[in-house]
Order: sequence, then structure tokens, then C-alpha cells
Amino acid sequence: MSEMSRRVFGGLLGGGAVTAVAGPSASAAPAAPAPAERPFRARPGAGPRRRPNVLFILGDDLGWADLSSYGAPHIRTPHLDRLAAQGVRFTQAYAGSATCSPTRFSLYTGRFPGRTEGGLAEPLGDRSQGLDPDHPTLASLLKGAGYATALIGKWHCGWLPDHSPTKSGWDEFFGNFGGALEYFSKLGQLGDYDLYEGDTTYQDLRYYTTVLTERAVEYVGRDHDRPWLLNLNYTTPHWPWLTEDDARVGAEIAAEIRTGNVLGALLHRDGGSVEKYREMVEDLDASVGKVLAALRRSGQEENTLVVFASDNGGERFSYQWPLSGGKSELLEGGIRIPTVLRWPARVDGRQVSHEPVYSPDWTATLLELGGARPDPEYPLDGRSLAGYLLRGEEVPERDLFWRVRGNRALRRGDWKYYRDADGRDHLYDLGADAREQADLAAERPRLLAELRAAWEKVDGGLLPYPAA
Repeated sequence: MSEMSRRVFGGLLGGGAVTAVAGPSASAAPAAPAPAERPFRARPGAGPRRRPNVLFILGDDLGWADLSSYGAPHIRTPHLDRLAAQGVRFTQAYAGSATCSPTRFSLYTGRFPGRTEGGLAEPLGDRSQGLDPDHPTLASLLKGAGYATALIGKWHCGWLPDHSPTKSGWDEFFGNFGGALEYFSKLGQLGDYDLYEGDTTYQDLRYYTTVLTERAVEYVGRDHDRPWLLNLNYTTPHWPWLTEDDARVGAEIAAEIRTGNVLGALLHRDGGSVEKYREMVEDLDASVGKVLAALRRSGQEENTLVVFASDNGGERFSYQWPLSGGKSELLEGGIRIPTVLRWPARVDGRQVSHEPVYSPDWTATLLELGGARPDPEYPLDGRSLAGYLLRGEEVPERDLFWRVRGNRALRRGDWKYYRDADGRDHLYDLGADAREQADLAAERPRLLAELRAAWEKVDGGLLPYPAA
């Protein structure tokens, strides 16, 4: 492990994070301690060289420490903890942005959200923009390399008639176009019904997480004749705060949506609780467990690369310690996310990585592993982690860059440059201060200026925001 990684790891321990599976909630019987994780080390030459299937699972607004394996003291996530124990848990993983749709743009394209018009919306809120169907995507490039491709769940990269997963490289789509919906009625952020199979509405008024899980179980259980990519995008635990037992509350929210108060109803400001949020996350965990069990039954588990992550940092009821901030901000709590990877054929289990990685890196990584080449007309901003994961190479050196309205951030090694909504510049040493409370801007003005200049250089190549 590098000196930088040891310092970051020590800083997190000092902040109260854990390094292995955390203990159960107070109401449960104590469990035997899990075997300790060890620092990540590649296993060069291991396993067959076949291209993997890819199952990429996204939670929605799931905070960095909302899994028990990341330190949540009150949430039990045994299936995701087991997934992490069978592979690699990343402590320094980041989303491509601080809200839903820009991160998805960065994951699907491997590029900064600000390189596309649709990525400038934070998040997308109407039909006027979306992911250009002519833009290469993870799905279209893997499809060109012989993969079957499917997206199940939340798309949030544009609406019909101009935008759809099936217009951007996915062979199959089953899910919702918008950023949020009521879990039973499927009324979404534009006020209309938002559950589709392909480009046609699909009627199912059961709890949405259950519906998505059933469809994902069916997909991974098929007798596939070629490698496949499945993007499984849950809306859990995004508001409104509902579990399968809350059909009555869901009906009340749906009724309010029908009056025209769409966003007010979906935001659910008069509902939710820490306990309800716990139930939602634990249901997400159980749902992922069902999909992973189906994968195991199918006989494809060994050569399927599974990634689980969140699309951005946590919201109202999320557990984020020791990080500051949350969704929509570029403080660590808004962009650092739980991320685990499992690939039994090529990567050992019980490992932890403290190297900084983020959404566009996964695009570059999966393209390399799938034998697909990026389109030279649309150069990637992410860097492939295949050498790190499989060949024992160092993570590629590069700055991690973020831009949202009102915030800017750039990470280089342990150092993070951050500008807040009031226009003040800050400098943090994340290796010693993951909570971003010790501002070193006045002590290190030359470094601050260097990182600010690096941020502005990248920003100069992006599309400008439209006038507010």
C-alpha cells in the first residue's frame, strides 16, 4: 500500500470509519467477527482470459456509510457485506457528480458531465434535454464488441420521444425515465406514469423495488449465448420514503401528484425517518441478494464482474460519518460513495482499496475488459483500472475533477481544492482530515493556486452553464 493510501486509511480510522464488516444493530444477537480485510493486491495471471459479464448495480442517494460494511451502526446489509467480502471494498470511491443524472452521464459516457448539454442539468427535470443518441456509451461500445446489453431501473438521462436507453446502445430497457417516482402508482417527476418496457408503458402497481428485482433475476438467469452488460439501477433509497408496507402513504402521495403538486409530493418533506430509511436500505440489500442468488444459480457467477455503488452522496436520513456535506454538494459527503467489486475468476476476496477512483474510471475499465475501444471522437476522461485490478500496476495518476453550480472541486493525491457556494476557496488534506474541517488554504497558498489553476484548465474545455 502506498504512503498516501496509508495516510488516508489512518485518517478514516481516526474519523470513526471501519475497515471490515461492522457489527449488527443493537437489537440483534452479536455475530462472530468477520475475517480482517487486507490491502488490495492484484493476482496477475489468475483465471481464464474470457471477457466477463458485467452487472453494474446502482443505489440511489445511498450515503458513503449507509452499509454496515462501511460503518453504519444501525443498518444491516448482510448481502452487500458478503459481496464486499468476496471481492474488494473501495474506501476512496467517488461519484462523477453530486446529483443523479450528471453522474449517470459520466458513467455511461466515461466523460465529465459538462461535455454534453444534457449533463449540464443538475439534475434533468424536463423533456428539453437528454443524452444525445449519437454519443457513444458504455452500452453502445460494448454492444459493438459483441455484448448483449440491458438497463433495468432508473434511466434519468432524458425522456421520450428523443431519449431512451434503447436509442443509446441498450438492447433492452425496463424501468423509469425520470429521477424519482412514487413506488406504487409509478407517477414520476413529470406527473405522469413512468414505468416502461422499451418505449411502451408497462402496467404494474406493485412496489417498484420488488418489480425491478424480479426483472433482474429473470435477466441474469437466462441462457445467454454471449457476454452481457446489465445496468441495474434501483431508485432505493431515494425519496419518497416508502417500503412495501406503505401502500396507503404511497396512495396519498399519488393523489397529491395528481393535483399538480408533483415535486412537493415526491419530496415527501412530511414523511420519512431514520427508521424508515433503515428499512429501505435493508430492503435494497435483500433485493440485491436475490439477484446475486439468481446469478449463482445460473452458473455465471465466477466470470461475472459485479460492481455495486451509489449515484451520489446521501440525503436527509443518510449516515455519512465521518464525512461532511451531502447530495448536491462537492464536500466529501456529496460525492464519496460506497463501492464494492467482485470478480471471482480474476480478483481475490477480503480486500480493501484506499485508492481514489470515480465513475468515469469504471467506464474505461469495463470497455478495456470487454474488448471495446473508446470512440476517438469522444475521448474518455476516466482512466482504466484494469491494470491496477489485474496486473498489479499503480492506479493511473490524474486529478479527479468535479463541477456543479455553486461548487467546484479537484482532488490531487490527498489534497482537495474546494470552492463553496459563497465563492470561498478551501484546501483540505484528506489524508489527515476526511471530514474537511481543517482549512489549509491560508497556510498553502501556492498549492491552492496550483490546484485552482488545474481546475480552471479543465473547466475551460467544458460547455458553459446556460444562464440561470
